[in-house]
Amino acid sequence: MVGWRPAGQRRWLGDDLWRRSSQGGRSREGGAGTVKILNVKDESNKHHGGEETKTHGANTSKKKDPRSKRSHRSRVSSMAWPRLQAVFAAALVSALLAADATTTANHGFFQIEEASIDAIRLGFGNGTLTSVALVSFYLDRIARLNPLLHAVIEVSPDALRQAARADAERRRRSGSGSKSIGLLHGVPVLLKDNIATRDALNTTAGSLALLGSVARRDAGVVARLRVAGAVVLGKANPSEWSAFRSVDDGWSARGGQTLNPYVLSAGPCGSSAGPGVAAAANLATVTLGSETDGSILCPSSSNSVVGIKPTLGLTSRAGVILTPRQDTIGPMCRTVSEAVQVLDAIVGYDALDAAATGAASRYIPHGGYTQFLKKDGLKGKRIGVPNGFFTREYYREKQRTVYKQHLDTMRKHGAVVMENLAVATNLNTLLDDIGSNEGVGGSRCRQRSR
Repeated sequence: MVGWRPAGQRRWLGDDLWRRSSQGGRSREGGAGTVKILNVKDESNKHHGGEETKTHGANTSKKKDPRSKRSHRSRVSSMAWPRLQAVFAAALVSALLAADATTTANHGFFQIEEASIDAIRLGFGNGTLTSVALVSFYLDRIARLNPLLHAVIEVSPDALRQAARADAERRRRSGSGSKSIGLLHGVPVLLKDNIATRDALNTTAGSLALLGSVARRDAGVVARLRVAGAVVLGKANPSEWSAFRSVDDGWSARGGQTLNPYVLSAGPCGSSAGPGVAAAANLATVTLGSETDGSILCPSSSNSVVGIKPTLGLTSRAGVILTPRQDTIGPMCRTVSEAVQVLDAIVGYDALDAAATGAASRYIPHGGYTQFLKKDGLKGKRIGVPNGFFTREYYREKQRTVYKQHLDTMRKHGAVVMENLAVATNLNTLLDDIGSNEGVGGSRCRQRSR
């Protein structure tokens, strides 16, 4: 199953303010690569979309009637405060992004922000980018944005050393004429904090109870990432214990509350909220999440990225804190192409999860999944749209309009879109049946969409 990232320009909260402030040539202090973070949780920064912000005007000599001042405050509170909250939140994000704008420019002709795996690989090849520069960019960006978004729970103190080794290896291979290199060589990856690593990083599922524990070995998917040459940048914030402890989506004791980077007051959705937000906010090139039911797909949808929930056993569950009967590990990335490339890197047999991976690995196509990436892939495909999901009852007019635009986009690319399919006589019964312990289906999902 795939969580779909809508097409179109990616817009951040406060984009217009960012553009105006960045035109002034604001410079940043410090340099990429100087960040050393073991735990980026900051108890002093409790940024939630509706947090009160106080402003103090300049003193004037003119005296005013105190009753008039109280009346003015009352009017601001009752009539304008929601608008002011939105402006303050937008300004905060805009200031962070404006400070980050120069970071991208400092890497010569290579535009790191939003860069795809293919573009990064090309930059490595032509010398306009190095893994060290790439990791430094993400570390700097995490340091700037994560105190607000709480998407990353911890970064690896070894990330820059991993990147330097990747750069050195590419130079050696280039000098010897060898072109054989891993699929994700030198590419930074963030892992959901329930995926074990045998290194300086913790693996805690977001819980303080496991802080300081040492994993025996890398999880099966992490071992494959290392073989592919990936740089493990750090761990992303989950819902604590993947929401088997009843918590808000994206909240953990270690990482705090993950926030949606597009609309701070909107929910990030699902227990893989951290990886989803990190991918959306360009805090890493790619991320990995895990899913029982909806934990990859829902954050991917809510944060406008692409998530793939693999068939059970297609990716190894060994070394991952999960329920073995239903959970699976999959990529969460900014594009379909990246998600498929990461999937190719992590699928396959694992002796530590022999029964499931042995059964599923027989169906992995020879040559991998990237061979099926086609620009005209929608041509002639029949897309069924069940009735009752995007209705006036649950979604605003603007949301329904955008939804219709996406259907039209698929038609323009050759898909045959069949709307209003009756998949059940009682849609609420169907949603209750497919609902999960994480509340992704049914009424909770609909409440989040409002």
